[in-house]
Amino acid sequence: MLAVELVRRGAARFGGRPAVRFGDRTLTFTEVDAASNRMANVLVGLGAQRGERIGLLVDNGLWSVPIDFACVKAGVARVPLNARLSLDEQARMLGATEARILVHSAELAERAGELADRVDGLGLVGVGAGASAAVDSLDLLSETERASSRDPRVPVTAADPLLVLYTSGTTGTLKAVEHTQGSFAAITANILANLVSPGRDSVMLHAASLVHASGTFVLPYWVRGGCAAVLAGFDPGSYLDQAARYRVTEMNLVPTMLGMLVESGTAEHADVSTLRSVIYGASPMPRPLVEQVLDSWGPKLVQYYGQSEAPLCITVLDQADHLDPTLLGTAGHPAVDAEVIVASEDGTPLPPDEVGELRVRAPFQMRAYADAPDLTAETVTADGWLRTRDLGRFDHRGYITLVDRTSDMIITGGYNVYPGEVEEVLLTHPAVSGAAVVGAPDDTWVESVTAFVTLRSGARVTETELRSLVRSRLAGYKVPKHVHFVDALPLSAVGKVLRRALRDPLWEGRR
Repeated sequence: MLAVELVRRGAARFGGRPAVRFGDRTLTFTEVDAASNRMANVLVGLGAQRGERIGLLVDNGLWSVPIDFACVKAGVARVPLNARLSLDEQARMLGATEARILVHSAELAERAGELADRVDGLGLVGVGAGASAAVDSLDLLSETERASSRDPRVPVTAADPLLVLYTSGTTGTLKAVEHTQGSFAAITANILANLVSPGRDSVMLHAASLVHASGTFVLPYWVRGGCAAVLAGFDPGSYLDQAARYRVTEMNLVPTMLGMLVESGTAEHADVSTLRSVIYGASPMPRPLVEQVLDSWGPKLVQYYGQSEAPLCITVLDQADHLDPTLLGTAGHPAVDAEVIVASEDGTPLPPDEVGELRVRAPFQMRAYADAPDLTAETVTADGWLRTRDLGRFDHRGYITLVDRTSDMIITGGYNVYPGEVEEVLLTHPAVSGAAVVGAPDDTWVESVTAFVTLRSGARVTETELRSLVRSRLAGYKVPKHVHFVDALPLSAVGKVLRRALRDPLWEGRR
């Protein structure tokens, strides 16, 4: 099955039903289909070739779904740029993927112009960007009025790239996960088989960026006749009011968002009469928060564990599982469409209660890391197992508990931060001789980025200066919340910094 065929099937079956709602605007399935056809024809008319990478710098909005579907129909691979990333990070992504076209929303026109100045040969296609005279953009919405509303029917295969999604490597080096027409269709099947079973009355509320996990729910709802209610962003003060307004049946939230709803007091008194499921993932959920949400809303929680390399769910802790207190610390059981093992370093499956690396083999896993055959070979074994780099163990019931992340990745507010990329920036300061970054417990963000720094003899620098340095190079959520100056960093026998020795005391009594 191809993702593009799923788009066509949903449009043909549910025509006049509401597909996308944003503010007071509604687009039907037919309107989304026609708009995406026109947008696809604009891209093809601009010379976009099958398999070419197209940059997307687009906020959540009315046109988010049609733009995504346009790329699917044009046979191009979209390269979403998180708007929160720095100019340097976004420019590197566009340069590495050799994107010639950047589609951007009006609100991000200024940044798009900066990227056009930075990336040679980059053409801009603005979605309603004509108001910005400083940016020389083709206005996509104006052009779509003149473009054909017929599906361009670009021939594609299951192996053709559809999405190039950037994440960070264990050393902080950017890497691009490549999904195809086939794997993205399998992601849709994975979500329907394990997390939700939407119907024509179903409404999923999207407050998190559609670039990431939230966006993977669009197509499953589309093929079942459900609706995507899209918010510009997450506001804990109004989120649940919007849920009641749109009569939302499902939500997808990261634990930080749920924590904010509970802290604000809105969760306890909200109208959740239409709500069937609250799906969460991206980072561990503190047990007290799980219990508070269960007390307020009843047994509606569903947890998933997955990675960009294998979205959306490798394991699932369903609603019934959340009623068993002995399961709340687990990551759930393997997804029905995935093979999951806990393996030794050589790939040998381990028995229950023994800790090893989680490995998965499934139709929804990535094809490869884009333009990185060596990294792909390190991550995907010859017989097709994806190495997650996460450590865990099975119990006798077949449930998996995650023990640690071999990559030392920090998850703050649902965003991934890899210590190496922050350490690299800190080490550019002439006063800094050593740096180690770990995640510290945080009641709001689950984990906060925390740095330990050693200084060169006689050198001086303040915490504020170092935080400002990181902010100038990386996204705001990667900036250390605290910088600790120490005399020495703990090292292994081979001179490697022992992050665990710094991290564990911070978590003592909290895990």
